[in-house]
Amino acid sequence: MSRKIGLISDLHATLAPAQEALTLLTKAGVDRILCAGDIAGYGNELDRTVELLTEHGCEAICGNHELWYRKDTGNAAEHPLSRYIGDLPAVIDTTIAGRSLYMVHASPPRSCLDGIRLLDETGNIIPQQYQEWSERLAGFDHDVLIVGHTHQVFAERLGDTLVINPGSTKFNHSCMILSLPEMACTVVPLSGNRVIRAWNWGMETNTPPGGR
Repeated sequence: MSRKIGLISDLHATLAPAQEALTLLTKAGVDRILCAGDIAGYGNELDRTVELLTEHGCEAICGNHELWYRKDTGNAAEHPLSRYIGDLPAVIDTTIAGRSLYMVHASPPRSCLDGIRLLDETGNIIPQQYQEWSERLAGFDHDVLIVGHTHQVFAERLGDTLVINPGSTKFNHSCMILSLPEMACTVVPLSGNRVIRAWNWGMETNTPPGGR
């Protein structure tokens, strides 16, 4: 039986694009929604963003911004927000419709910082990066790997694994739908914006390469 999985990442405490993505995915009839981390950071709507994820039953993992949030707040805070972020797992390792799926923020096995960057600033594959990550993932024993972190949008086969980054709802204006067991991906643009396949840090106030 085919299953549709909604994929989001790098919400960065910005409510409107996250809300739109979750609404679109729900209307599309997805069976599950997975978030590849970095719910926190940059924006100032973290509380409401977390509430939204909870309301939609979204399954999320820890990103580097969540690690930094934990470091800043320590273990003293008993606020529901701190508990939510403190309880986020580093990875999700599961099987859906007969396909093994692994989700980590940056790269396996548990990195939140060593991101899989495949695209140049215009959104085209960098052959050397493609080759390097194909070699690094050789022997990776999962059908699907879902990552975030690099603010790039791609679904590429690296070795025997389909590696997917749905992009940032905030910066790339994107989310994805993954159909299993077919291993088919659809990019869903947000707010009528052109999907920015590669967004670079430090350009938040400027028009990113390939932007609208």
